[in-house]
Amino acid sequence: MPPFDICERTFDFAVRIVNLCSALCEHPGPSRRLGDQLLRAGTSIGANVEEGRAGQSRADFISKNAIALKEAREAAYWLRLISATVLPNSDEVRDLHEEAQHLKRIMGAIVARSVESF
Repeated sequence: MPPFDICERTFDFAVRIVNLCSALCEHPGPSRRLGDQLLRAGTSIGANVEEGRAGQSRADFISKNAIALKEAREAAYWLRLISATVLPNSDEVRDLHEEAQHLKRIMGAIVARSVESF
């Protein structure tokens, strides 16, 4: 079961992304390029959540979490593409894609609630 704390959850997701991308980078061509894209998006989610926690204002908090939402959407896209092309039968890619979908919903709720109370 994933951690309840969003910072821990996004950190765990990033660790899994790094491990997957390390494996993808061992192969030349599209695997490496897709891995690079996924690495940027997948690790950026947690970094932006952490930055948002230390936001200088409510607007800064909303902005950082909105960026985390965009990165979660991008990570989900790259995982979907990797699953459709270079690793079609990977349980890990499928599980990561599912977690990215969960993170999108969580980040969307955080942003929506923060905007409503702004």
